[in-house]
Amino acid sequence: MEYVAGSYDVIVIGAGHAGCEAGLAAARLGANTLMLSINLDMVAFMPCNPSVGGPAKGIVVREIDALGGEMGKNIDKTHIQMRMLNTGKGPAVRALRAQADKFSYQHEMKKIIENQENLTLLQGMVEKLIVEDGICKGVITQTGAVYEAKTVVITTGTFLRGKIILGDLQYESGPNNQQPSVKLSEHLEELGFDLVRFKTGTPPRVNSKTIDYSKTEIQPGDEIPRAFSYETTQYITDQLPCWLTYTSSETHEIIDANLHRSPMYSGMIKGTGPRYCPSIEDKVVRFNDKPRHQIFLEPEGRNTQEVYVQGLSTSLPEEVQLKLIASVPGLEKAQMMRAGYAIEYDAIVPTQLWPTLETKKIENLFTAGQINGTSGYEEAAGQGIMAGMNAGLKAQGKEPIILSRSEAYIGVLIDDLVTKGTNEPYRLLTSRAEYRLLLRHDNADLRLTPIGHSVGLISDERYERFLAKKQAIEEEKERLQSLILKPIEPVQQLIVSAGGTELKDGIRAADLLKRPEMNYEHIRTLAPSEKEISQDVGEQVEIQIKYEGYIKKSLQQVERLKKMEDKKIPENIDYDAIQSLANEARQKLKEVRPLSVAQASRISGVNPADISILLVYLEQGKIAKISNE
Repeated sequence: MEYVAGSYDVIVIGAGHAGCEAGLAAARLGANTLMLSINLDMVAFMPCNPSVGGPAKGIVVREIDALGGEMGKNIDKTHIQMRMLNTGKGPAVRALRAQADKFSYQHEMKKIIENQENLTLLQGMVEKLIVEDGICKGVITQTGAVYEAKTVVITTGTFLRGKIILGDLQYESGPNNQQPSVKLSEHLEELGFDLVRFKTGTPPRVNSKTIDYSKTEIQPGDEIPRAFSYETTQYITDQLPCWLTYTSSETHEIIDANLHRSPMYSGMIKGTGPRYCPSIEDKVVRFNDKPRHQIFLEPEGRNTQEVYVQGLSTSLPEEVQLKLIASVPGLEKAQMMRAGYAIEYDAIVPTQLWPTLETKKIENLFTAGQINGTSGYEEAAGQGIMAGMNAGLKAQGKEPIILSRSEAYIGVLIDDLVTKGTNEPYRLLTSRAEYRLLLRHDNADLRLTPIGHSVGLISDERYERFLAKKQAIEEEKERLQSLILKPIEPVQQLIVSAGGTELKDGIRAADLLKRPEMNYEHIRTLAPSEKEISQDVGEQVEIQIKYEGYIKKSLQQVERLKKMEDKKIPENIDYDAIQSLANEARQKLKEVRPLSVAQASRISGVNPADISILLVYLEQGKIAKISNE
């Protein structure tokens, strides 16, 4: 029996990493929000790697924080170690990575959600959407509870028709043996959505007490205190190490001998797996010239003996997994506490979404996270905050927020999904961002805090601190531009000791800083500021001055692209009436329905000649309208 259980502005289906950010964002905007989870013990659960961040992904976590999200704050409170990656490289590819205490991470996030004003967290499995005249108006759960809403966000992760595969064994399940969501998947197909089948996997977990760590290499966290959130002031200092080992020739022999038993190669797995996170079977087959592969042993938390065997993701039968583990140096006597497995699930074809993450087919319905074909907690959370923000804004009758590719990695991620789609689980990489010198780990606040503040997710107090930092950066840059350093003894000594050549004449402090061997600390020693300059202000001054030429070039490219972004394409354009378009271009343009010429230019199958034809039509005003029949 159905019964009306409540009425809300926004309903979020799912409470994984996308759902948490979506629910919190909508509620913090002032929208009365309901979050529904199949199991309240699984809020913010990490079914795979117990970590947050890494190349490109770590920058997304900072962007979420700059917009007013929670992931960065939460990992800062609950990590067991933190490291800055790629410190030997330029600032564009540096990124933080934290090893999580997966249980503390969950409990802390659940506590935040339960205490958030305007947010209600309930257990319930959504099986149907209420759709009237192409508009989503609420949801119906398995128990018949009807919840009405102005907007709905689906963040179901890998639960849609989830199926776990382990050797010859397969059964319907969400991750970690949770109940799967079957009827909602069938319902989405009934509503006319195109779904695809994707696959991801997880490695075995072993008992820490049975590992011989003397045969592995220690991987400690950084001694320098680090944080993802710009608001974090207290740092965890008692870090736990991870450990590095490698597969052996025996490991590879076991895999080769058992390939016929691997569901990936026997045809049992139908879903497409993630290219950038392959199973160990896949690695051994694809890179058979490599004598060994890295295996990281990562503790799952402070109060558990379970260790995540990163790099050994597999769906081979359990008895084969036992042999694989014993073949790895340090794991000869390791006890497997949980077997690895593959999971297949349904995802929505993301070209069915607008850049706001609202579906084109059904108004007021948004999707975020792995349902959109992505992999990774960070990609999910980045979409979650945007979908929650836009669902909240729409419920309040306000304009949506769309981040551009030059503003954020989140903008790159969403644009790639809705414009190009994906035929495998999508993972963010620094190489996907054409403006990566602008989208750095260190400047996420400068890029996105004004947006977070404008919608109401960043407090006035935090915004004032941000403006003060911004002003301090500009004042210090101006000081170094106007300050002349003379070739006197202390200056020459410091330059030579840093590995540089002596000055012949006076030089601007800013120009001296541009030398590769010089850093901001050197300049501050030679020309101390009367004001106290914080470390993050100093870092910005150094990067902005050192990379000034490159940054200017990138900004000029952005300006050129902006002209194309500003050329809007009417929603009701009839591409069939533009006769000179290539057939493939016409088909793709009708499918994606780009909002601007720039977006149209990024669709695969639409070439520069098609864009030229489209521009002529737009400029001449020859827009043929779709008839109202």
